[in-house]
Amino acid sequence: MREVMTLTQPLNKVSLVFAAGCFGGLLNSLAVWIFGEAGITASLGVSIAPRLSAAWLYPRLVWGGIWGILFLLPFMKRRLFSKGLVLSLGPSLVQLFLVFPIKANKGVMGLDLGTLTPLLVLIFNAVWGLAAAIWLRWSSR
Repeated sequence: MREVMTLTQPLNKVSLVFAAGCFGGLLNSLAVWIFGEAGITASLGVSIAPRLSAAWLYPRLVWGGIWGILFLLPFMKRRLFSKGLVLSLGPSLVQLFLVFPIKANKGVMGLDLGTLTPLLVLIFNAVWGLAAAIWLRWSSR
């Protein structure tokens, strides 16, 4: 029985950080959608206003969960919110230097969408990191 318990501990940790990342992905997605729906991104000169749909939301939740696995990295264990902000730089860099220029054809850092696109990407991904950290903090109580 003891052997089974020790084998499930790593799986429990992975499940927890994946769920935290999914929660972060949900809040990140809602923030992006609300900013677009309210016209905030347009008022900042950025052309990001997605339509809220399952097809748009589902991959963002899954990728949020995958990025959440980074919370297993053994640093800043006692500074969870700071860790969330630091980890949010990972998906930001991927979005700015891989997704926008290569997959979406929107130029390096998504500048074809507007000059403030990189700033908004950093803000929205910070929402992901903080939301995931909140989930982890809540679940550890």
